[in-house]
Amino acid sequence: MVGARAVPRMEIDTRAANEIKRQVNDQLLAEAKTNAALSGPAREQRGRALINERVAVWGDAARVRGTVSEVQEQQMAALVFDMLFRAGRLQRYLDDDRVEDIWINGHDRVFLKYSDEGDPVEVAPVADSEEELQELVRDLVRASGQTGRTFSTASPDVAVRLPDGSRLQALGPEITGERTHVTIRRHRIKDANLADMVRLGTLDQTIAELLAACVRARRNVMVVGEQSSGKTSMLRALLKEIPRHERFATVETEFELWAHRNGYHTQVVPMEARESNGERVDGRAAGEITLLDLMYRAKRMSLTRTVVGEVRGPEVTAMMQALTSDRPGSMCTMHASEPHVVFDRIAELYLLARGNFSEQLAYRQIANGLHFVVFMSVDESGPVKRRMVSHIWEITGIGEGGRPAYNEIYRPASEWDMRAVPYAPMSPHTQRRLEQAGFQAGAQPQPVAWQGASA
Repeated sequence: MVGARAVPRMEIDTRAANEIKRQVNDQLLAEAKTNAALSGPAREQRGRALINERVAVWGDAARVRGTVSEVQEQQMAALVFDMLFRAGRLQRYLDDDRVEDIWINGHDRVFLKYSDEGDPVEVAPVADSEEELQELVRDLVRASGQTGRTFSTASPDVAVRLPDGSRLQALGPEITGERTHVTIRRHRIKDANLADMVRLGTLDQTIAELLAACVRARRNVMVVGEQSSGKTSMLRALLKEIPRHERFATVETEFELWAHRNGYHTQVVPMEARESNGERVDGRAAGEITLLDLMYRAKRMSLTRTVVGEVRGPEVTAMMQALTSDRPGSMCTMHASEPHVVFDRIAELYLLARGNFSEQLAYRQIANGLHFVVFMSVDESGPVKRRMVSHIWEITGIGEGGRPAYNEIYRPASEWDMRAVPYAPMSPHTQRRLEQAGFQAGAQPQPVAWQGASA
């Protein structure tokens, strides 16, 4: 067992659970042929009744051989229900709000990463064999409703969004060598606003007011950081600053922002990419809808802003074109290991998108279209992982060598303290715009007089 937290292992006859699942599923399929209304909640209700009947029969038979408690029968019924309608033995880990990540390294090695502990904890397996684990992944893919995504020997790599919003990535043994590897990233902070982020210690009140003014002033903002640094949570919080009835789109590989379900916004157009069905027609993957496709379609939806959940490929060109040609106020996230590589990371994606693009074009698009870069950092030096805003850059135009120039208005407090503190004041032009949007510039310390752009 790795780590300090002890997780009880489920002592249930999984073979019996699988057999009960098979019997109940067969019965449901048979009844559905004569009852068209047996779907959705009605199917689950009927399934629960059949499970209770079969578990009672199993319990009576098991008591002939030994002792089966009422608690064990309840656990058996809950497991069979999860196997039929949810995520099987994996479900109890998904139901634990403390769990941040689930790592499955083969069917018999399962680890949980808790938000309040540094080391992962090994827990009970979620399958009895590699074949059962792969079938569990296929069940989750089917339940996700994301058409075109498969998991098989021909397609041993799949990424899907689970019903609770978690993101699953699975790699089959055709890629890993011999075992199936699954990573599930949880989104524990799903409905936070900037005030919540302040309470969590992600940023201070002055930075929250600054970023809120950036959204209200229709500044184009890119949230950047390493993996699991809190970029998506920060973007969700920024979205709450968009007026309630403003019409905007979210463009994502898998839905993670959930602006269309946050109970606040009324005019969100959610757009999700779709993978190919594996066939090719006229040289293009059949059925595929890329983020780049969605970016073009968004232009026809009478939108005031376009928000991209994560820029990771060719869609960067459409995103940057939107920043320069459409109404400002768009936002996105992007992976980058350090703040100083942000511009080169965008340029790299440009070059990967099309061969006739150049670094100079990418740099010019950044300088002309991007207003602010917010960098998220992770501090793992203590017992609890801490995510926070560490840098905020104001993009100020073209600098030395044609690279974008920026004004570092916030930087880490020290080499050992990544919390953002004021470093240089904003340019007068930007300050006026944010003041018009309600930002009290006097609340931001002015350590040095503004000297113009610094490359």
